[in-house]
Amino acid sequence: MKSLIALWSILANELAGRCSTSTTRDINTVSRRTENEGVSFLTITLPTFGKDFQYCLDQGLVTPESFLSFRKLGSCLPSFLRGFTESVFDPCTGVLLSEPSIDSIHAVRQLTLLFSKIELPCTPTRERKAFDGFVECESEIKYGFGLVSESDLSDFERVSNLIFGPMFSDISVKVYRNEIVPKHGPGSVAERLTSNGKYSSRYWPTRLEKVFHVGDFLYPNSRFVSDCYDEVDFREPGSETPSRVVSVPKTQKAPRIIGIEPTSLQYVQQGLAEAFNSSVSRCFLRDFIGSDDQTPNQRLALEGSISRSLATLDLSEASDRVHSELVRRMLVRFPLLGEAIFACRTERASVPGHGVIPLTKFASMGSALCFPVEAMVFLTICFMGIERDQGHQFTNRRDLYPFIGKVRVYGDDIVIPVENVFTVTALLENFRFKVSDHKSFWTGGFRESCGKEYYDGVDVSIVKFRRLFPLSRQHVPETVSLLSFRNQLYKAGHWDVVKWLDRRLEKILPDLPPVYPSSQALSRHSFLGFCAEKECDKLHSPLVRASVLVSRSPSDPLDGQDALVKFFLKRGSDPRFDVEHLRRAGRPRVAYIKTRWVSPF
Repeated sequence: MKSLIALWSILANELAGRCSTSTTRDINTVSRRTENEGVSFLTITLPTFGKDFQYCLDQGLVTPESFLSFRKLGSCLPSFLRGFTESVFDPCTGVLLSEPSIDSIHAVRQLTLLFSKIELPCTPTRERKAFDGFVECESEIKYGFGLVSESDLSDFERVSNLIFGPMFSDISVKVYRNEIVPKHGPGSVAERLTSNGKYSSRYWPTRLEKVFHVGDFLYPNSRFVSDCYDEVDFREPGSETPSRVVSVPKTQKAPRIIGIEPTSLQYVQQGLAEAFNSSVSRCFLRDFIGSDDQTPNQRLALEGSISRSLATLDLSEASDRVHSELVRRMLVRFPLLGEAIFACRTERASVPGHGVIPLTKFASMGSALCFPVEAMVFLTICFMGIERDQGHQFTNRRDLYPFIGKVRVYGDDIVIPVENVFTVTALLENFRFKVSDHKSFWTGGFRESCGKEYYDGVDVSIVKFRRLFPLSRQHVPETVSLLSFRNQLYKAGHWDVVKWLDRRLEKILPDLPPVYPSSQALSRHSFLGFCAEKECDKLHSPLVRASVLVSRSPSDPLDGQDALVKFFLKRGSDPRFDVEHLRRAGRPRVAYIKTRWVSPF
């Protein structure tokens, strides 16, 4: 904990120098309160200050309910970080200054949100509360969705068909022609199978068999089906394997709750998700939704911070609030595609402390279809709101073209025109989604989307500390994370903190030559180039002696017909890069740091 306080103090002094203020009292406050309250002051209380600060930026004044965990002496501004906040808000009235200091805005955000994403375990109480919230959300959307009017559902069906009709038709044809190519994802599955072990799974629900014949998915060809068909474990809906609901680190305030899907369902989900993404990339929809590139959303957030014409919205519990019936209504005119999607949907989940429960939501985070389907649902609702503000129904897809560059959805990160905010947010809440007040911006000059933040056209994005400090090079994830953190700070120009981190890193990694970011070396990035220490005998290129990350996939042998299935499911015409993929597969369980001669670029 002392190292975290030391890091915060050095960063605070450096930022104070940039903003011509002092942070002596602030450092004392952080030291004292961390000692009294524990690390939660750094990971929960400070980030709450930062979120309140962003909310006040958007509102244009300091609201009474902001900064409640900090003293306010004769002013609406808190005493903490007063040297920075006085350059942003009027200390007497709390109103945003006409020309607030951009450096101070960045400094407050950097100092308060520095440890907001650190990977520390939540308390058992907070974890139990997160699982309870998962179950409560199920009940809320189950009963709340019944209050949605039929006219809104009909409008939703009509608008979704207008936007996605041709794409749904295209994918329906692929399902009919048996052109959906499944694949196994890199993550865990409910049965806890290994990476290659997934290809040996013979679990196949009967509702999946109605659309996707087991012989086309689990076997190389029909000869193997006739020989091995008796091996298939067909399951009726009541006896299917449920998804495993688990918690993964997000913040110390609350973990992220995800569902680990059964092998066969995830296998087909991945193929359908690939078909969706491929269809989107080939039509005008790529200008409205995305699944692999966040930069369009980030560019629109930048534009919105300058012109104030675009709003950025963020939803809470977004994936857990997509009702399955809403997805059915979206696909009602495409029964084959609807049957295919719901055939590979998990209907039950095993929740710690609650047992196996039926799922009302379409999919938990962890399903391969969760991300693309929720994006389509949100885009539909956005255009429903825009349509109502326009005062007439859209009848042709050409009616949507004027909104290219004004509307975009990436998961639950939404960008829409400011004039449509109130109608769209009202519709989202009507469909039982929650718009996050402290993470949605449309009033002032602050915008945030997909991990980038801007104020009046200036990038005020920050660097976050992700893991605790390593004590030796055997702490590989912590060492790699700290070096990445150092290089991000270097790029951001925090030279004092970088020098302090370099001294700590040199005790763990003696060889830290300057290299380019493209180098595989675990070393210091530098704008000043590198100093070659040796020349490669074969390539005659410069080399430096530096640390590298060495890992190997665990032993996971695969042979016979299952290996043949893996070969046939390979994408592209190029040979596999990993020649050992039938002997070793999966994410490495152990990694090492070794010193070698490597290229500096």
